[in-house]
Amino acid sequence: MSGTSKKAIYGAVIANVAIAISKFVAAFFTGSSTMLSEGIHSLVDTGNGALLLLGIKKSKKPADEDHPFGYGNEVYFWSFVVAVLIFALGGGIALYEGIEHILHPKEVKDGIWNYVVLVSAIIFEGTSLIIALKEFNKTRDGASFFKALTDTKDSSTAAVVIEDSAAVAGLVLALLSLIAGQVTGIVYFDGIGSVLIGLLLLSVSTFFALECKSLLIGEGLPGKEIQKIQNILSEDKNVVAYKKPLSLFFGPEEVLVNLNVNFKDGLVSDEIEKVVDRLENKIKKEIPSVNRIYIEAETIITKRTQANRK
Repeated sequence: MSGTSKKAIYGAVIANVAIAISKFVAAFFTGSSTMLSEGIHSLVDTGNGALLLLGIKKSKKPADEDHPFGYGNEVYFWSFVVAVLIFALGGGIALYEGIEHILHPKEVKDGIWNYVVLVSAIIFEGTSLIIALKEFNKTRDGASFFKALTDTKDSSTAAVVIEDSAAVAGLVLALLSLIAGQVTGIVYFDGIGSVLIGLLLLSVSTFFALECKSLLIGEGLPGKEIQKIQNILSEDKNVVAYKKPLSLFFGPEEVLVNLNVNFKDGLVSDEIEKVVDRLENKIKKEIPSVNRIYIEAETIITKRTQANRK
């Protein structure tokens, strides 16, 4: 993972530390369950940022005898842990606090504390989100935001985008619930705001966990990248036939590609080696994330090969 991607995580961690402290202070003086839920949310986000940085560091460990393909999947594992923590700690506790304050409502005191903290937090979280989006947009390649988010293999940057988006949305919910409670005088709005924040976090974490699960199980290159490889094989005059390429992500920038290729009859070993080198160089140039390519020569009977043998 590049240093520019880690920039988004560092920005999120710094923002969340400051925001978490201010939210807990506001919750202490006002007794607001919404602010307490938001404080827990920011505290969880701070820990999540640290876990993502840990995952990035571990993923850079060189390959060894036990892990011949390296440790790139560490990023996906720790991203999954982050998703679980958002669900269990962020969403679960916020939901519990909200229900507790709906059943046993308390009047929010000194509301000015909450407004100052929430507006400041929206500014800080919004800034962190802008930084994360700038880094994320570099990899979108013209795709829509949602499609790019579901297709990306850089789970750590996606985690920051998802967390910061949820944080801004949660802050807006908290602000609206406090305003509603103050305007109407209905004390239940504070607990309702906390419940809504909990449901938001549970939804976000479920979505992110499913994305990480797909990468942990073993996800390959998208169809358009596979088509690029097939085009390279089809254009080579020494390739008679081939099976559909098999690929597997071992990290955001580490991809294994396996190819079964039928070379033109009559080629000697030196000539086949040159063809293999040429194919590997073209594929790596076209798809930079591919860093391991295994090409197996075999006989693949197709209409094309039968025609060539007549």
